[in-house]
Amino acid sequence: MTLVLRTTTRTTEPAPALPVLPTGTDPLLQLQAETRPADGPGAIRCVGHSRELALGGIPVMCSACRARRDWLLINHGRNVWVRCRCGNQWLEPEISRADFDALVGGPHGTTYPSVEAGLAALGFDGVFAGMYME
Repeated sequence: MTLVLRTTTRTTEPAPALPVLPTGTDPLLQLQAETRPADGPGAIRCVGHSRELALGGIPVMCSACRARRDWLLINHGRNVWVRCRCGNQWLEPEISRADFDALVGGPHGTTYPSVEAGLAALGFDGVFAGMYME
C-alpha cells in the first residue's frame, strides 16, 4: 500500500507488512497480532473533523467545491493532509503532528486494508461531494 498525494512530488515509503504467523501457532498470539493497532513509521492515521477549521484565524475552504467544514485529517509521518468530501486533498503545513495527536480521541480505531478502502468507508472518496454529513 502506497499513499499517493496530488499536492507534493515527494515519494513515501510503503507501510511495513504485519508479521505473518505460522498456522500452527497459539491462537492467542494470532489474536494479539491481528488486533494490534497499526503504528510505526508507515502508519497512516485519519480523524474526522466535522466543524470548521480556522488556521491562523483564516477559515479553511476547499478550492474545488468551496466547502467550509466536514474534513478528514490524514497523518503520515510528520505531515498532515486535509481531505474534503469531494475528494480534493492538500498538504496543510499549519497543522502539526502534535495538533493531529490532540484531535485523536483514543489509541484505537478501525483498521482498513488500504487507504482507498478507508476513504470509501469514511465517505471521503468523492461520492458525497457537495454534501455535509451531520
